[in-house]
Amino acid sequence: MPSYTPNALAVPESGIRRILEIALTLDDIIALAVGEPDLPVAPHVLEAGSAAWLADDTRYTGNGGIPELRSAIATKLRRDNGVDVGADQVWVTPGATEALYLALGLILAPGDEVLIPDPGYTTFTMAPRMQFAVPVPYRLDAEHAFLPRAADLDALVTPRTRAIILNSPSNPLGVVFPEEVVRELVGFAQRHDLWIVSDEVYEAFTYGLPHVSPASIDPSRVLTVQSFSKTYALTGGRVGYLVTPPTPASLLRSFQEALISCVNSPAQRAAVAALQGPQDAVTAAAAHYRENLRAATALLDERGIRYREPDGAFYLWIDLSYATGGDVTGWAERFLLERRVSVAPGSAFGAAGEGWIRVCAAASREDLLEGLRRLPSPA
Repeated sequence: MPSYTPNALAVPESGIRRILEIALTLDDIIALAVGEPDLPVAPHVLEAGSAAWLADDTRYTGNGGIPELRSAIATKLRRDNGVDVGADQVWVTPGATEALYLALGLILAPGDEVLIPDPGYTTFTMAPRMQFAVPVPYRLDAEHAFLPRAADLDALVTPRTRAIILNSPSNPLGVVFPEEVVRELVGFAQRHDLWIVSDEVYEAFTYGLPHVSPASIDPSRVLTVQSFSKTYALTGGRVGYLVTPPTPASLLRSFQEALISCVNSPAQRAAVAALQGPQDAVTAAAAHYRENLRAATALLDERGIRYREPDGAFYLWIDLSYATGGDVTGWAERFLLERRVSVAPGSAFGAAGEGWIRVCAAASREDLLEGLRRLPSPA
């Protein structure tokens, strides 16, 4: 039979989904591996989506999304992010995953290199591989507060480097880049004439440090990836968006036509309601996640377990190198089978994650704390 391409076979499996697939076969699991908000969607958002279904608002939309949503997103970007864009620069996607894929498809050719964070979200590695490009990890270390440093990045640039992916607030680390770091990274991209792909999916959840969008500093080279999944608990709604510099609309329309045609209409109507309606649910979610993280870190302090204090998102990055024996993936699978708690192995996010685990704090507080109690104690 015909063979699959070497490129297809080189796309790595998600270590997070591996744990999820095992967990789905088991009973009485405390689920802390997947970034799924535990809060309900706001009623006015559900009503808008339901009304669209009941009105048979189910036809094709423009490839970039319905005008009302693109305009509402542009308004939000100007108001909240200091990014002045027109609605024609906003492209609605089925979640941030396709927005990332679309962004990389616009800027990478086969063999091109893109700098990706390590540890960093799994699709930062997977998406370039699917496009015949080469992900080049830049290491984020505890001794440097898990922040990227331009001096380290300079050493990774080659004639094939075309872009860098930034992620703040970070999944899995919970790191929020201070403004001076964002400016330093934009300066690095300017110096080497690189594109920036900025994943800002967790922007609504920061604790002390304000979120800074790189596009507010240099809109000419930044492609911003965003989503309604985490902010509005709409993970299954599958609505995200890509914000581009001024780009020929025909180019984006062609890409969207080949990939998805358009996002379903009712989900887009729900997203309009999410942006234009009350934001109480978002404020409450941020407070809920912050309190969960406080309770969790207090327990980890009590048990003497090392972790990275989160500035944003809703994850805990926990050092279990004392227990994992250099194979955190195998340890996480055994922990799931024996202790019935699913956590994401740090190695799923890159080689620098070996010995660490990611725990999602967007769970019930009871489950979160019980799951952490079942972690092995340091010697």
